[in-house]
Amino acid sequence: MRNLEERVIKNFAIGLPEKMTYGNGEEMETAIRKKQVREAFLRKEGFRGDGVADLKFHGGPDRAVCLYPYEHYAYWNDQFDTELPSAAFGENLTVTNMLERDICIGDIFQIGEAVVQVTQGRVPCNTIDRRLEMKPLLKAMVKTGYTGYLCRVLEEGMVRADSPIRKVSKSPTRVSVLYANEVNFHKSKDVSGIMKVLEADELADEWRQFLTKRLTKLTSGK
Repeated sequence: MRNLEERVIKNFAIGLPEKMTYGNGEEMETAIRKKQVREAFLRKEGFRGDGVADLKFHGGPDRAVCLYPYEHYAYWNDQFDTELPSAAFGENLTVTNMLERDICIGDIFQIGEAVVQVTQGRVPCNTIDRRLEMKPLLKAMVKTGYTGYLCRVLEEGMVRADSPIRKVSKSPTRVSVLYANEVNFHKSKDVSGIMKVLEADELADEWRQFLTKRLTKLTSGK
């Protein structure tokens, strides 16, 4: 019998950029429509066979892997009276018992043979709305902080759909993904909140840069 608190991969998906039609016949290049796989090798830059179209806002060592809590699917399906497809948000791993409120920037997990470290919350983009044709969803993700999160790869290795997930270590600063999302999206002038998030040494470089700029602007009086 499974432990109810056990972390489990409910869906494993990867995919390369492809043309997607949305709205009134408009087209864009995106890798959001990932396909379910049984296994893939995780490299420093991400899963082999996985990719991104927009390198400015996606991908890179600090954003190599995207995880999304499985529990949120039931919430969104109920809120919007729908049935979301698997990997609806373009995540690689849909996981149980790993909510944003319980996962902290810097937490380290072993997934199969690989080891990853949480670096930042996922910043939702309008590609999600375009794919799902659920325009209010993007705003709802920002409002709730149910964004999922991104990781860097500390150790490369094979990951399988039934690979166990084990927490290796907890970040000493204990800045949850949900707290960081709250500061980023809703408390842009919260100096103490920004400083707390910046205390997480493992924070993704991009987040560190823009939060540092925001802090400097707030404290310089300009």
